[in-house]
Amino acid sequence: MHRLHEPTIALGEGLRPTALEVDLAQLTANYEAICRHVNVPVMVILKANAYGHGLVEVGRHFERLGAPYLAVAYLEEGLRLRQAGVRTPILVLGGLVGGQIPLFLEHDLTLTASSVDKLRAVEDCAATLGRRARVHLKIDTGMERIGVHWYSAEKLLEASLGCRHVEVEGVFSHFANADSPDLTHARLQLERFQEVLRFYERRSLPTPLRHLSNSGGVLQLPEARFDMVRPGLLLYGAYPMPGPRPIEVRSALRWKSRVVYFKVVKPGNPVSYGSTWTPERETRVVTLPVGYGDGYLRALSGQAQVIIHGKRYPVVGRICMDQVMVDIGWDSAFNDDEVVLLGHEGEAAIGIEEMAEWAGTIPHEILTSINTRVPRVYVRRAEGA
Repeated sequence: MHRLHEPTIALGEGLRPTALEVDLAQLTANYEAICRHVNVPVMVILKANAYGHGLVEVGRHFERLGAPYLAVAYLEEGLRLRQAGVRTPILVLGGLVGGQIPLFLEHDLTLTASSVDKLRAVEDCAATLGRRARVHLKIDTGMERIGVHWYSAEKLLEASLGCRHVEVEGVFSHFANADSPDLTHARLQLERFQEVLRFYERRSLPTPLRHLSNSGGVLQLPEARFDMVRPGLLLYGAYPMPGPRPIEVRSALRWKSRVVYFKVVKPGNPVSYGSTWTPERETRVVTLPVGYGDGYLRALSGQAQVIIHGKRYPVVGRICMDQVMVDIGWDSAFNDDEVVLLGHEGEAAIGIEEMAEWAGTIPHEILTSINTRVPRVYVRRAEGA
């Protein structure tokens, strides 16, 4: 196991016994599998701390791999990458506040222009500063989040032709239901996007870089690949929906902790806040130093399992902010024994999708909820690495 440069404190340095192990070799394997499948460039989505995997280290990793484009949600995420020395083009996907524009230009970040007014604000700022801005135009084809409506998009595209300090590098939209078994709405969005793009064909103009597909689109809508795709969840080894899996990806995470306390609990003595779980017979309960304050969701209470010595055991009682209790029956576990919360240990495994089902949520929330109080450890463990 090769320890890479880490911006955070690593497991084994005498501090937290809870850590998130990120297998960079598995991220590479996932990226390459997606690239082979789509046969177009892949924009690597790094928003929300790279889906919990660590923004800076994962961003550096994909830059080393030669990824053509990175994307984040907010300006501050792009700035962190630039400050860490990442030079790959970075698209900031989220909404734009006017006062932020100079920072975009100073740090060579690509802006999302989602209206005529915002485009003009970028043009004016770039002209004042004597710089050239790079933008991608955002078209709302049915998400109703940000972006100019498809039926009004011609005004934005026309306005972009008159800009002298803005390079319109791309045009994009976002699927709302590409992970659904019923793709009716997704295909309607695709039709609307294609109609918007005919603006360039009708004027015999070169078409900017076109991108639409998220993970669901990559898996289910090959006709929507255009010039680039934007997988998020899929890149990190989880699937946005059940069903056929034309691309094989695997989780790159192993979230682990250690036993810090062992006790015997007598029957009738409830465990944790609210006394929601009481053993019917004498049992052994161990405590782990992790909780909802780390992103181990409170909704997992009474639902989750963990792996100790290759065997699953149930989480019992309510999950606390900083601690979790586990019923090990009459098995043995000792202080400092490793416990796997998410990921593999031998033949046993707890998957991202499974944990999401326990919590009644989606895999995206499981990954992005693991907060920065949990140190990240970067390894290369995948087969063939």
